[in-house]
Amino acid sequence: MEFTTGLGNVSIHKDVIATIAGVAAVECYGLIGMYSRNNVKDGFTELLGRENLNKGVEIKTVDGEVIIDLYIVVSYGTKINEVAYNIIDKVRYTVENITGLSVGHVNVNVQGVKVINS
Repeated sequence: MEFTTGLGNVSIHKDVIATIAGVAAVECYGLIGMYSRNNVKDGFTELLGRENLNKGVEIKTVDGEVIIDLYIVVSYGTKINEVAYNIIDKVRYTVENITGLSVGHVNVNVQGVKVINS
């Protein structure tokens, strides 16, 4: 991701954007964790720790806009659509605010529901 300012060129790697999006997402209520986007395609699922959040996020660019795909696990008993809407709003705002890039879409892919033992 590159853009030009009055002071010069700025380049932001996709992994940086993915990490920002992942950290913003896990702050949302109802989200248990994220699955690796590579393992989901292979049929293997493993909940990611905080140090690997960018692996649960896929970043693409289309016509100068960032497209973000998140692979998440939600808490049993929460309204999945409300959790997804909150994640979309939080991730879009955070990425745009921190990077200055325009976010076109945030796609939330719910990979599972997990019961939390209290």
